[in-house]
Amino acid sequence: MKHLKHLKHFIFVPLLAACLTAYAGNYRSFKVSVYTRAYEVEKMKDLHWLDSTWNVISSQVKVDKIYLETHRDLLIVPDATLEQAKKYFLDKGLEVGGGITYTINERNNFETFCYSDPGHRRLVREIAEHTAKHFDDFILDDFFFTSCKSDVEIRAKGAKSWTQYRLELMTEAAQNLVIKPAKKVNPRVKIIIKYPNWYDHFQGLGFNLDTGPKIFDGIWTGTETRDPSSAQHLQHYLGYNIVRYFENLRPGHNLGGWVDSGGSHMGMDRYAEQLWLTFFARAPEIALFAYNQLLSVGLNPAIHRTSWQGQDTSFDYDRMMTPVDLNGQTVTPSTIARVAGVTFEAIDSFVYKLGKPLGIACYKPFHSEGDDFLPNYLGMIGLPVDMLPEFPTDRRVVLLTEQAKHDPAIVDKIKAQLSRGHDVAITTNLLKAIPDRLADIVELRTGGPALVNDFGPAGKSDRDILITQVKYLTNDAWETVSAGRPLTAGVSGYPMLLWASYSKGRLCVLTIPEDFGNLYDLPAGVLNAFRQTLSSDLDLRIDAPAGVSLFVYDNGTFIIESFLDTPVTVRLHAREGIDRITDMLRGDALDRLPAPQDAPYTRRFSPDDKSSIFRITLMPHSYRVFNK
Repeated sequence: MKHLKHLKHFIFVPLLAACLTAYAGNYRSFKVSVYTRAYEVEKMKDLHWLDSTWNVISSQVKVDKIYLETHRDLLIVPDATLEQAKKYFLDKGLEVGGGITYTINERNNFETFCYSDPGHRRLVREIAEHTAKHFDDFILDDFFFTSCKSDVEIRAKGAKSWTQYRLELMTEAAQNLVIKPAKKVNPRVKIIIKYPNWYDHFQGLGFNLDTGPKIFDGIWTGTETRDPSSAQHLQHYLGYNIVRYFENLRPGHNLGGWVDSGGSHMGMDRYAEQLWLTFFARAPEIALFAYNQLLSVGLNPAIHRTSWQGQDTSFDYDRMMTPVDLNGQTVTPSTIARVAGVTFEAIDSFVYKLGKPLGIACYKPFHSEGDDFLPNYLGMIGLPVDMLPEFPTDRRVVLLTEQAKHDPAIVDKIKAQLSRGHDVAITTNLLKAIPDRLADIVELRTGGPALVNDFGPAGKSDRDILITQVKYLTNDAWETVSAGRPLTAGVSGYPMLLWASYSKGRLCVLTIPEDFGNLYDLPAGVLNAFRQTLSSDLDLRIDAPAGVSLFVYDNGTFIIESFLDTPVTVRLHAREGIDRITDMLRGDALDRLPAPQDAPYTRRFSPDDKSSIFRITLMPHSYRVFNK
């Protein structure tokens, strides 16, 4: 192995004349890639190791492209090894791209480069030049940010905040250390930045979602959600939501999603879910991270076969274990690569029929924080979220979380939306952050915390939930849903959903539990009130417990997915006039139910609701695909 400190001894030879082969076309509307770390690329100098390991992977999943990393953790892959590996895969009919991970030492808390340090800057530039010589496109893996607080960086930062300093620094470094040097070496090269999944915290480390998508040729999306109880608390729905958000940053330039094997300890259903959610969001390509994981994560039914298997679920572990013939030989599945293979084969039959995703507009200003990752929790309670970097003017309802406080003109934008006869829904944390600014619309204030478990006609929860009290002027604002402990025959209650009129529209306040996870403990009556309030721009909404998500597309197709461990029956509300829906996978049609006999509470909340209602049953961790 050759390390970065020896880089000056490299003899950079001209790129061998070799054109990428045509797209292999294994799937109808998406491409499957494998990302390979520098550690494994360096081993590819041994053709026997390369051939034997690739046979394991390619016998279990069809692959269209491979990305060969040139640097990670101060390891540089030599020219000869890169060219040998590249030729090997080109000869196999694959596309070949490059990759860079700008880390000093991943094992040391993902130690990054210090981008004001002259020595580090030189090395960063040389790595980009080295990579551009060999590839016409390359991806920057997760770590093109900086956490460095060396004395050099402290002096360079001066009086700026770390966030402001790093945002400016990494934009400059992208342009002057990576993009310009690489394109000088190879004018054809396309440089793609892969953004990871922790988007609400990007600005603090220098990931600039305002400038980055504009200066790079494309972006990739980290759709890894893994175990939601782990440090980042990333909910399953993020794997879909983040693709849509990054696509909205610069439409047409979000080129793919990216999934690793994390979370597979929860069962292989969790891995498969991450894969198909990436494509439910209409990502054109997916990268399986990484070559080594596709080899080393073996299949173990004691760990990977979940208790709900055997119920005709969307991912079927036993069917996945059936011997397969992909390259002229029968192979018994042995690694996680086969889980990917069967998942892609299943969704390839319908994903190409889906239209453009639609959702509830949720405005997130650049570099904003507050209500961190809340839209992903909302997605898990059946609200199809569409995160946007600009306040939309063409939606009947706009959702604002606490992050909207970072827009100094937010109140003017809210007023304009309401004056158009449209609605705005805000969270309690936004109200808490800017009550004085909002007072020109409606005079509301927040009080102390309250424990609630009783929501009156909307139902009861199985546990106490901590909320923020919302206080309002009687007859100036109205509670639609209330909560207490108890509420029925109790002595106090607090709004869960409140609205006030302004001009021709309504400002609504959603009371979000202090622990976002308690959204999953709210009874269906509360969730349904949230869903109806926010779904004005959609033809569909669901009546279901938490843990069921809805995905809607502009061509009349939609998907309902359950992340629950047991079967669940949901009611789909479709706009008046939709009398039949068709299951696109089973081919059977569902007719609307007779006129509903709703509870008095439901009629009170929506007396003019004439929607068509359908009953749909889902197996655990499974989806159904429909056309209306």
